[in-house]
Amino acid sequence: MIAEVGHLCLILAMALAVLLATLPTVGVIRGWSLWMQSAGSLAAGMLVFCAFAFACLTATFLQDDFSVRYVASHSNASLPLQYKISAVWGGHEGSFLLWTLVLCAWTFAVATLARDLTPDMRARVLAVLGGLGSGFFAFMLGTSNPFDRNLPIYPENGSDLNPLLQDFGLIVHPPMLYMGYVGFAVPFAFAIATLWSGRLDTAWARWSRPWTNAAWAFLTIGITLGSWWAYYELGWGGWWFWDAVENASFLPWLVGTALIHSLVASEKRGVFKSWTVLLAIAAFSLSLLGGFLVRSGVLTSVHAFAVDPERGLFMLVFFAVVVGASLALYALRAGRIESNVVFAPSGREVLLLLNNVILVVAAGSILYGTLKPLIYEAISGGAKLSVGPPWFNSVFVPLMLLLFVFLAVSPRSRWRETPLAGLLMQQAVLLGGASVVTLIAFVTLGRIEFMLVLPVALALWITANLALDLYAKLRTRAGFRAPWRLNPSWIGMFLGHLGIAAAAIGVTVTVFFSTERDLRMTAGDAVDLEGYTFTLQSVDRVRGPNYAADRGTVVVTRGGEQVVILYPEKRVYDAGGQTMTEAAMDAGLIRDLYVALGEPLDDAGAWSVRVHYKPFVRWIWLGGLMVAAGGFVTLLDRRYRRRRVAARELADGADGGEGTDQDASLSPPVVPS
Repeated sequence: MIAEVGHLCLILAMALAVLLATLPTVGVIRGWSLWMQSAGSLAAGMLVFCAFAFACLTATFLQDDFSVRYVASHSNASLPLQYKISAVWGGHEGSFLLWTLVLCAWTFAVATLARDLTPDMRARVLAVLGGLGSGFFAFMLGTSNPFDRNLPIYPENGSDLNPLLQDFGLIVHPPMLYMGYVGFAVPFAFAIATLWSGRLDTAWARWSRPWTNAAWAFLTIGITLGSWWAYYELGWGGWWFWDAVENASFLPWLVGTALIHSLVASEKRGVFKSWTVLLAIAAFSLSLLGGFLVRSGVLTSVHAFAVDPERGLFMLVFFAVVVGASLALYALRAGRIESNVVFAPSGREVLLLLNNVILVVAAGSILYGTLKPLIYEAISGGAKLSVGPPWFNSVFVPLMLLLFVFLAVSPRSRWRETPLAGLLMQQAVLLGGASVVTLIAFVTLGRIEFMLVLPVALALWITANLALDLYAKLRTRAGFRAPWRLNPSWIGMFLGHLGIAAAAIGVTVTVFFSTERDLRMTAGDAVDLEGYTFTLQSVDRVRGPNYAADRGTVVVTRGGEQVVILYPEKRVYDAGGQTMTEAAMDAGLIRDLYVALGEPLDDAGAWSVRVHYKPFVRWIWLGGLMVAAGGFVTLLDRRYRRRRVAARELADGADGGEGTDQDASLSPPVVPS
């Protein structure tokens, strides 16, 4: 009965989504205010019914209702409670319900928090989101209904949740990722609504910025959590493999990064208007493309959902309609956009433009490398082509190093025009100092390579500029102001840039200084690695809640002193007999010690053991969290909470207004510029 109630809720939610797409649209066209105002109530109803459907699906998992086909395929009677809950989004149907629920939540948030919009603009934005919701609900009810029954015969204890997903990281990773993916629907809706209205002024940039920053910050957290999960769960010790599904999440992040920078320039100086709209369309389009790649069955990945061609065709058609219609509207309206603002070649606008170009080129390169094997297979009649990490690294790394140069200089630049002589002298001193410090550090460590020194020197250069800018912001004629009194947008920029620098150091040091050994070990064997001694004491059989495991006991010592005892496991799950490697590690800010237990090698008790020493690897995820925190901090900027009058004042004056350099310096972009 619960499944039928959930199914009914999905039908009602779809009906409300269709009404949300149509009634406000008619209201705008006919000038009927009541129909325009209905958008808020319809958005609330859509969220309520979708949330109730999600609750019903969760209840079927908690009750072990294996007559529901989706529950039977992704749960088991012995599955621990927390994984029964995460199993709700552990497969295609449930994850898409979560995706749609997130869209409903974003839609309701816009209806509730964006009351400063003019009534017609609010109605347009919500109508666009309602149209997207209608497509999502139609896809779910037509091809991916999570409430389908498995009657009259169904498994007594179910199947099982993929062991890869029976982990804390997969409890929190998909919701955060979907908040980012689907969150880009909001700036997309603002862009379409603005093109629809024909009034593309700078007010839309102010309206869009907080929503874009929030979605981008959520996506940053999702990608960071995914990288962290891959590192400790897959057992190979890596944190990024340029997997096609990893790339699918990275593409909208890169374009979204360009978008938040372009929105800054559009708001502050009235430049890049049409380009900013195009970026908003592209960011959400790439989110839809990522959903298609994951769910279409055209690629193989540990992250992908295996689905039938009917679903893939539906998503491809939906993607084509949304993107095609958006670009057609852009083509019709973009030519009418005018901007009379002229910027100097030494101003911050140029840095933002270069930032955008590099990020879009990087995204285009990754998209090309991701789709090339699929295109080649299609046109060659089934022949395979592999595009792996070496190719992606050779293209992506040089672009990012170039980006770091502009990122370092941006905090010290100004809108309109920056005095070049003083800036170049200052930057030469800072870059020289960063290079000397880096060289001394690596000479001490006994290793000097160009691709080792360059990224770290650039990261230290970025940090030095941030420290100098922080000092300038804190210093006043009366002394020093409290850090919390700084503008939240500037604090967000500071955290974002510093996080990028920290992640760059972590990536570089980890790549060049990590060491690993694949060994054959029996009880009592020891191996030395980077000053640590790893001794395998025993391998014992243990029981888990729904698996049996061989658990190794590895004692790690240094200089004769015990550092830690690690317990890597090789698990075999009861329901499906699947085997999983559960690595053990001693994590630290400076280094990780990592041990993974492989397969038994012979009857003499020998095992395959992999031992890693990974310096500074935690800086990668620490940097990612700092970047995400920067995005969230910008939402505290009081300018986003001004009433409609302030937005209209901005629209009237921002096209030609230049603002003060002081004000401009308090609202630079959140991430590299």
